Amino acid sequence: MPSAEPRTPRSTDPSRDLRRDLYAAGAAAALVTAAVLIGRHIQHTDHTLFVDWPPVLASWGPHLGPGTPAALLVAAATTAYGPALAVRLPWRALLPAAWATALAWTFSLALIDGWQRGIAVKLTTHNEYLQVIDRFQNIPVTLRDFTHHILLHSPDNWPAHVAGHPPAATLTFVLLDRIGLGGGGWAGVWCVVVGATGCVAVLIAVRALASERLARRAAPFLVLAPAAVWMGTSADAYFAAVAAWTVALLALAVTRGSLAAAGASGLLFGLTCYLSYGLTLFALIGAAVLLLGRRGVRERPALLAALLAGVAVVPAAFTLAGFDWWEAYRLLVTRYRQGAGGVRPYGYWVWANLACTVLITGLATTAGLRRTGAVLLRRGSSARTTVRLALLLAAALLALLIADLSGMSKAETERIWLPFAMWLLPSCALLTHPRAWLAAQAVLALLLNHLLMTGW
Repeated sequence: MPSAEPRTPRSTDPSRDLRRDLYAAGAAAALVTAAVLIGRHIQHTDHTLFVDWPPVLASWGPHLGPGTPAALLVAAATTAYGPALAVRLPWRALLPAAWATALAWTFSLALIDGWQRGIAVKLTTHNEYLQVIDRFQNIPVTLRDFTHHILLHSPDNWPAHVAGHPPAATLTFVLLDRIGLGGGGWAGVWCVVVGATGCVAVLIAVRALASERLARRAAPFLVLAPAAVWMGTSADAYFAAVAAWTVALLALAVTRGSLAAAGASGLLFGLTCYLSYGLTLFALIGAAVLLLGRRGVRERPALLAALLAGVAVVPAAFTLAGFDWWEAYRLLVTRYRQGAGGVRPYGYWVWANLACTVLITGLATTAGLRRTGAVLLRRGSSARTTVRLALLLAAALLALLIADLSGMSKAETERIWLPFAMWLLPSCALLTHPRAWLAAQAVLALLLNHLLMTGW
């Protein structure tokens, strides 16, 4: 049976490490507090943030809803029994259990706002994908014409989210509509159901690249993440799952020598890049996976060929259909500057975005990342599996920081960065006292969803 406690360096003092974890969590809480107070002042005086409750797109509105009892029940049960079950369940049972619990957690949080506001209408508002379903009657013609409607002042310009993403994002909802699953309800359910599989993908990758013990310890934190507040019916939850399976399949490819997994990973990475421009940064996480699995790649170099062949499929299909990814991205940068992105102050958001990350990953993840840093600094005295996990986490954090410094993610990162946030959560596997940290995660999510009327 896997050990219930993580292996730590011999010289580590558990009480001192716990104090440092709490200091890190306290610093993160102070960062969020500063982002709220300074952000409210900037918005009140200059009106340049374009959010009512900085640093997140939300407004103050304490409320209860039909999802409240279920959310409380899922939070209490996962906190009380999650760590023990994650250790004891057979691996093949743990994965569906994690998916089902993540699904219940996300749905219950979304339903705190009721079915209509919480799920059915979120993808139908004026900026969202479902607004343009009727404009895709002829998909090849629309793809060839897509870039002509990106700029704000172009004729029949696309809504913000359609213009801000490659067309695979919108095409997903067009295809759902074509098979009879049209409307905001089905679109919302799609995002929740698919998005919840992302935690399974992360568990598979951590097991393959680090160890099953660490994956099991991470499982309750992946399930009970505060990110679920925004995973509910945000299309970014769907993007996060596709990106997560890209990494998981690549991890299986390099550790098992599977050409099929390598090709499938490449295919999903190509799709990921055509769902969101910013998710091209997942190449950094993929590079970390190749580094960790370099022995498998050396032994079977055909894996790289299969990976690259898979990567080429989706870009080739869209290019042949007439969509120019690079031209679209160039126009998007201009569109971004034409709108709120050109007004929002970089000097505030470059650090307030990190406060958003604290809110979606929780204080436990802050403490876990502190331990991750300590592992990397003491690589010689840390367990090999822990170092491997730390390197994977470091790649995810680097991708997020590059997205932050780019200036193309000013605000709304509580949903935009969901794909990156999922890969920071496994740092919680390094923590002691998991039930206490899980309780903190659950309380944060419940407070956010009950005190704020979130925009996503």
